[in-house]
Order: sequence, then C-alpha cells, then structure tokens
Amino acid sequence: MSEIAIKVENISKKYDLLHQKGESANSLVGAFAGSFKNIFRSQHATESHEDLWALKDINFEIAQGDRVGIIGRNGAGKSTLLKVLSRIVKPTSGRIEYTGRMASLLEVGTGFHADLSGRENIYLNGSIMGMSKREIDSKFDEIVDFSEVEQFLDTPVKRYSSGMYVRLAFSVAAHLNSDILIVDEVLAVGDSTFQKKSLGKMEDVSQKSGKTILFVSHNMGLISTLCNKGILLNKGLIESNGPIQGIIDQYFKNEESETGSLSEYKYDPQPTKEYFIQKLTLLDKSGRQTRNFAHNEPIRFAFNVTKNSSLKDVVLNVYFTDIHDKRIFTTILPISEKFEVSNEATFQLTIPESTFVSGTFRISVSLQIPNLQLVDVRHGAASFDVYDNGSDLYRYSGSDVGVVFVNCKWEY
Repeated sequence: MSEIAIKVENISKKYDLLHQKGESANSLVGAFAGSFKNIFRSQHATESHEDLWALKDINFEIAQGDRVGIIGRNGAGKSTLLKVLSRIVKPTSGRIEYTGRMASLLEVGTGFHADLSGRENIYLNGSIMGMSKREIDSKFDEIVDFSEVEQFLDTPVKRYSSGMYVRLAFSVAAHLNSDILIVDEVLAVGDSTFQKKSLGKMEDVSQKSGKTILFVSHNMGLISTLCNKGILLNKGLIESNGPIQGIIDQYFKNEESETGSLSEYKYDPQPTKEYFIQKLTLLDKSGRQTRNFAHNEPIRFAFNVTKNSSLKDVVLNVYFTDIHDKRIFTTILPISEKFEVSNEATFQLTIPESTFVSGTFRISVSLQIPNLQLVDVRHGAASFDVYDNGSDLYRYSGSDVGVVFVNCKWEY
C-alpha cells in the first residue's frame, strides 16, 4: 500500500466579509474606509458582516506518487484549497499532515522576493525547502536552462515580465528536490511554447520521479492526461473524490444541471407540412440526455419526424458547424420509405468517437427533396460541447488545431 503524502482532516476556511452602507459607501472617504474607517467614518454609515466559508469540512488523503486534478466552477474553493495546502493561508479549523518536501506555484509572485535577483531567489527557495547549497548547486544549471532567463539571472525579479516570472518560478518548483508539487493555473500567463514545455515537464516528474502533484486547471484534456485521481469541489465542499475520468464526468453533469442546458428540443406540430421535425434529442452512449460529450465517446442524436402526406424522395439532412458558423460536414438519410404503419418515426444518428476536437458545435437539420423542395428546416437546432478526455492535443490548448480528428496512417 502506498504511503500517504498528504492527509487533510476537517479543513475549513472562513472569510469575514464587511458590507458598508450609508453615505460613505459612495464617497471618497468610503473608498478608503478599509484603511481609515476609524478616522473618517461617516456618522450615517452602517456596517454588516457576512461569513463566507471558502472551504467547509474538507477531508481527503493523497498517496505518494498520485497526480490529483482539482476541478470545479469559479468560486468553488480550488485556489483557496491550494493556498491552505501550501501554507500560504492558515485554515480556520482542521489539520494537514505532509510527508516530504513541498514546492508550489500559485499566483504570479508567490514565493519570490521582489528585490532579490533570479539567482538569489533560486537559492532562497531551495533553502526554504531545507536543501543544502550543494543540493541547489547540482540543480542550478537545469533550472536556468529550462527557464530561459539566463540573460536576466542577476536582475531583481521585480523587473521581470509576468511571463519571465512564471518561467523561473515553475522551473524552480519543478526541478528542486520536492516530493510534492502544487500548481495552480498560473501557467496560463506564460506563452504557449513554454506552456507545452511545462506540461511535458510535469508529466516527466510525475511519471518518472514519482512526485505527488496537485493541479488546478480548466483544461480537461490536460487534467485527464496528467492526473490519475480527481477532487471535485462545489461551493467549498468536496462533492466527489476518486478516479479522474469519473470526476470529470461528474463535473460536466453538474454544469449541465446548474446552467439548465438543453438536450431535448420539441417543436409545435405543423399540420400543413408534408413532413415536419417534431423533436430532437441529444444522447450519450448510455442513452442519457446530455449536451456535453467527451471527445472519445460517440454522440447520438434522435430525430422524431411526423409524416402528413405521401410525398416521395424526402431525405433527412443534418449538418454540423463550428462557433464561427463554418460547416464541418453533412450527412443525409432517405426517409420516405421508412414510415411503416405509423405516420411517426424516430431516426437515430451516431457520430463515432474521436470525430470532434474539444469545442462548441451546432447541429442543423432539415427535411427536403434535394435540389427541389425544402419541406422543413431547423437552422442551429441545437448546440453541444465536446471536451478533450485525454488526447495528445491537450498540449495545444488555446491554439487552433481544427475541428475534427482524422484517423491518419503514419509510417516510419
């Protein structure tokens, strides 16, 4: 059984929010009330306090070598949890046990002294982690080479750009002899080339060196590829904790239920039309209604069509577009002969797995006699989202990689 790297017991974090009402709230004095409220407070102002629990009774254990993705909506408590684990923020209650050295990369600027040079900050961070000068010396060249800031190594870091800051900070965190690496989405500050380089390094240190990693990201492709475990936070509480794919699926189910995203579209009867589309339903591989799909699972659409006449040669025409309304592909099905006893029929279309890359897409549907008659049409009938569930394209997050996967044949 793997040893425990981090054990969290009943961790909670409460913030006291101050609400000020009255004349001073919109005055110049009100703007500085936080610093000078005892001197300049308006006699008409009133204050109220609100307790905000950013985290509430958090419990979990992380085994050594686990790579844990922490996901959730904005405001769920992800960054607060990382700050508590990194000892930057003190919890209101609870306790945390660690095994080994820990390095963290959270907000830009965290862990560096602005007046010290890049070189001095490397040694400062290593010393804080309990490393000897000899240990830091052995890693120094690797850190500098990876960070690509050698030219500015003896410049105070307060003069660095945010990108330079992140490059050096990540390089220090990834290369020093830590057993636990905690990373927030601060990598998004860097350029895309360095992001790819950093993600590759995280894979390397987690899979080859057995380093425990806690990682916050909205890039589900990266999360699913890098991490083997997941924690889903919702309003400061742990909703799910387990294998990463199940956690990602739960996250999207929550998104769908909370935003009220449609997966079934019904249309009013059209008795004057020879054929009309009665209903469109989006389904996952299990037959569950949804509008969120992993890239590596099939996407199903059910079309309920009603027939009011014996019109011949009618086809069901379906095409897909991206968010820029660029048509991706079209598929058709002749349906006139498909109606047997009833004047109603259901037609199911299945898009094979790994067809779409991650993104938002729209489906349009029509009934027509090709090049002759448009019987019924629903432009932009529905939209759906595809998320990357672990393809190699996660490395190119934020770049235009197209809209479809192609099963190409490589030889060498």
